[in-house]
Amino acid sequence: MGKKLPPEELELYKAIDEILWRDWDPIGVNDMPEARDEYQSYLPHIFRLAVDGKDAEHISSSLVATIEGNIGLGASKEHFRVASKIVSAKNEIIG
Repeated sequence: MGKKLPPEELELYKAIDEILWRDWDPIGVNDMPEARDEYQSYLPHIFRLAVDGKDAEHISSSLVATIEGNIGLGASKEHFRVASKIVSAKNEIIG
């Protein structure tokens, strides 16, 4: 069983989950409530990158690798914007 996150990290975890769902959505399912958990398997890795202080370029590269390697789609430059939102959320919530 995993460890319980401190409140600030839990808030960031939820924020990143929301960013991946609303802004990243590489397969275009965020208008289908039944697919709400579609990207949650990628969440722990992206969360750890953010907590470890990785920059938007690094997180963007990871998002692109996920899309190309795991999902099997091509990626666009839009992922840097999503990664920047993740870094901003980390800075606002944890510092």
